Amino acid sequence: MALRVAYNFQADFTHVNLKKTESKMNTSLERLSTGLRINSAKDDAAGLFIADQLGLVSKALDQGSRNANDGISASQIAESTLSQIYDKLTSMYTKASQAATDTNDAQARGALQRDIEAIVDAIDRMAKASEFNGQKLLDGTFQQKKIQYGSRAYQSLDISIAAATADKLGAYTVSGQGSATQGTTTYATLTSNGTNFGVSSADFLKLAGTTVKALTGGNAVVDAKAYADAINSDPVFQNSGIEATAINSSTAQNFSNITTSTQATTIKFYVGSDRTADVTVTIAANSELTLDDLVSSINSQAGDQVTASNVNGKLVLQTNGETIGVEVNVGTGTTQGGTAGLNLNTLLEVSSTTVSSGAGAGVKVGQLNITGIDAYTIQYSGISDNNTAANEGLNFDTTSGNGAGLKSLNNLDVTTYGNAELSMKIIDIAIKKVDRSRSQLGSIQQNLQAIIENNDFAATQTREAESRIRNVDFAKEMAEFTRQQTLYQSGVAMMAQANQLPQQILQLLR
Repeated sequence: MALRVAYNFQADFTHVNLKKTESKMNTSLERLSTGLRINSAKDDAAGLFIADQLGLVSKALDQGSRNANDGISASQIAESTLSQIYDKLTSMYTKASQAATDTNDAQARGALQRDIEAIVDAIDRMAKASEFNGQKLLDGTFQQKKIQYGSRAYQSLDISIAAATADKLGAYTVSGQGSATQGTTTYATLTSNGTNFGVSSADFLKLAGTTVKALTGGNAVVDAKAYADAINSDPVFQNSGIEATAINSSTAQNFSNITTSTQATTIKFYVGSDRTADVTVTIAANSELTLDDLVSSINSQAGDQVTASNVNGKLVLQTNGETIGVEVNVGTGTTQGGTAGLNLNTLLEVSSTTVSSGAGAGVKVGQLNITGIDAYTIQYSGISDNNTAANEGLNFDTTSGNGAGLKSLNNLDVTTYGNAELSMKIIDIAIKKVDRSRSQLGSIQQNLQAIIENNDFAATQTREAESRIRNVDFAKEMAEFTRQQTLYQSGVAMMAQANQLPQQILQLLR
């Protein structure tokens, strides 16, 4: 073989491999000292990118869980306040129920009204004070708030909390205030289909675009109770939170005894949507009818359809909301209180109309109160006067095609029986609104808790995936370090041997 002094190939070759071994040993040493397999991009460029992305996702998931916890905290504060508002509304409902009893005089009802107003003020203050991190929760401004829960943009949950202030809690109401009319005609003519007191096949009542299926066949008398029953039994209205109540009471003018001479006089009372008499009272010729006699006759014939009573010399008729009608056929010589003829307003709460002889009739339509949790529109034709001065039929307080108005807690009035009953309905709807809000907040909390649990699990799995890429396997790396260390020691020894090779040339020079 060739022997050279100027260049020691063996030493150079050994040196190169020694540096390579040293580099690998240093890499292993770095990994063992840091615990990371990837300490810089040169260690694993693709692995570094993937690991960094996984680390970003896990950190974002952790923050998403914290965001969701903040959402839970906000909803818990709101729900706690709503719970207190619910207790206040329950107390108000009890007081309104107390005011709806006619054993209370005006002073007692006035005291209950003041108590309710004080509770309304407390509810309003609680709702306006409820907040989280400077944001009001129950004043109606906490709408479409985003909770960023995911690791990527636009992975968010919308949270809206309905207002619970006094001016926002209540019911959307339409009131058919009822009306009365009279004339020297028969009851059938007075309530014919050509008037707003009679129902023809073309007449209708629609709520939120849905037809109320009552008296749709025509040939009936407008009746608040029939419409209320139809609304309350319809699943469409039940699902949308629309309810109805009907009341009707007639307090006639002071009653004077009715006397007949040569001819009999007949009085018929009608209850409900049909034109069939439910009570017939005949005053024979040369007879007299007192108010007590009339009350007794009505109650004995009408059953539970109508209740008659003598209140301070006045005939009071009470139904469950059904229309009340009266028809008289006055015989010649009939007088009332010494005056010729018979005045309809002593039998029914109508305007003064004296029937001297022949037919006369009057009708009084009850009050229909329609309440809803949410806003709705009302459309009608032929059963009301369309909110004009005519005061006919159901006599709605809003024009056909308009939306129902909100009667809030600020509008409660319990100073009369009718208003106290309506106040009970308004408070009941308000309670349902609060319960619905609480239910929605509970669902939000459950949803956010599920998100947190999913985020925590996903973050754990993501960190595990990152660890597999980024962190060192100590057992494997220690074995590699030992191997490189052994190679390094062997390389150093061989380097010494390679450096001795040129000295063999000296043997040739001797």
